Amino acid sequence: MMVLFCTKPEDAVKPYISSYIETYKFVAIDEMVKSGIPASIIMAQAIVESNAGASSLARESNNHFGIKCKDYWEGSQYYHPDDDKDKQGKLIPSCFRKYDSVNDSYKDHTDFLMHTDHYKPLFAYDKTDYELWAMGLEICGYASQQGYGEQLIRTIKLYNLHELDYYTIQYVDRASLSPK
Repeated sequence: MMVLFCTKPEDAVKPYISSYIETYKFVAIDEMVKSGIPASIIMAQAIVESNAGASSLARESNNHFGIKCKDYWEGSQYYHPDDDKDKQGKLIPSCFRKYDSVNDSYKDHTDFLMHTDHYKPLFAYDKTDYELWAMGLEICGYASQQGYGEQLIRTIKLYNLHELDYYTIQYVDRASLSPK
């Protein structure tokens, strides 16, 4: 008897996502070292929120985390349809933060989580407990979609992103190593 296993397309490793991980994994690790946010969570959020840098939001504004402007944002802005509606219930473009570089997006993501009051409870979690972080982000309302935490966990497991949480490099300012 032959047994066939069916996998869903979203459960298959995608080469463009693997390439994205290789490109930005050290940025995520550096942000983890500075903040205590698991690198696996940072990377999974970037993959989910930006389709590994392939979304129009990521391509046009370098916003890899879907962070909206908020009323205190003083930087550049990019308008893109999301989930905001006018008084009549009609979908209107949402204001998203626009960055000069992808690295700036990663840095702002760290700052956003560290300095937004309703995310502060997450920092009591260990940086290697990505499951608690994932579910905590959902509970704290990071994304409007149901099952956001589980989506992050699936992404982490599929791409073995949890290995990034145990990376033992000493933090190095990579910009200072760039050729002048």
